[in-house]
Amino acid sequence: MTVDLGVDDGRLVDVRLSGDFFLEPDEALGVIDAALTGLPETSSTRDLAGAVDRALERAQETGELPGPVALVGFDAWAVGVAVRRALGLATSWEDHSFEVLRPGPLPPRTLAALDQVLTEELAEGRRGPTLRFWDWTERAVFIGSFQSLANEVDPVGVAAHDVTVVRRISGGGAMFMEAGNCVTFSLVVPASLVDGLSFEQSYRFLDDWVIGALGELGVEASFAGMNDVASPAGKLAGSAQKRLAGGAVLHHMTMAYDIDHDKMLEVLRIGREKLSDKGTRSANKRVDPLRSQTGMARDAVVDAFEKYFRSRYRTQDSVLRPEELERAEDLVRTKFATEEWIHRVP
Repeated sequence: MTVDLGVDDGRLVDVRLSGDFFLEPDEALGVIDAALTGLPETSSTRDLAGAVDRALERAQETGELPGPVALVGFDAWAVGVAVRRALGLATSWEDHSFEVLRPGPLPPRTLAALDQVLTEELAEGRRGPTLRFWDWTERAVFIGSFQSLANEVDPVGVAAHDVTVVRRISGGGAMFMEAGNCVTFSLVVPASLVDGLSFEQSYRFLDDWVIGALGELGVEASFAGMNDVASPAGKLAGSAQKRLAGGAVLHHMTMAYDIDHDKMLEVLRIGREKLSDKGTRSANKRVDPLRSQTGMARDAVVDAFEKYFRSRYRTQDSVLRPEELERAEDLVRTKFATEEWIHRVP
């Protein structure tokens, strides 16, 4: 879908919608164009879509349109997004080339710090959209930015299993991660890519390729709730997001590959009595490992995900720059490894 338009004194003019969609009756196209003409160029996707819906409804009520309107292959929301794209305020996957990073094993807190560094680098225009796959050697538990440490993590289990506790900058629930038992990636994109989408819509939009990649591996998967991916056998993955004021979005996902459930339950307080009323709490959801459904080694699964992403979007190889890694390590010392940050919500 394409929208040609001009802007005069802050208002949309000469709006013309075109594309390979189907629309009945033909006269509805003029109604849509007229509905958008004159709107402020700062109109949100919601405002643009609402104007289209109201105009079509009014045209049917007044008899301006002969019969009911059928929009096939698009809707009013898609029109709003197309207008925002024409104004340079929204983008699509095709508008970007994604840098792909596989830097090898790093300490868990460095991995979390890199989320902040690379998202800020995109916001500052020093790096493009980036897909980064994680690898680590230490046993760790990652908790959400707003979770209560006491509610989520058992200090006895942490000590017994030599677990590194990491609080990430995004929200969401806790995840127990041993080397080789999860598939984790971070996707850093400009806010324009999710322009007009609600948080729930943006999770599904940014994870749609994951559903496709799982299908290529023979795993039947679908979205569950706001930010999970599940198979008929149970939960497979969970996502989290953080949006920065500079116009960058951090989106990451962790997929269970082969989790030691007994060890996980000793480290995480899943299903146990709440210790305080502070912070949010993880849901007691079943985690179903990828290994049992694919029969593939973890590295082969990661390779397959990377290959699928590259087949779907424009990509380029990339590496961590020395200054990015240096800044991440500095953030570990000054933030991610500090008691103040780890115990942010006690």
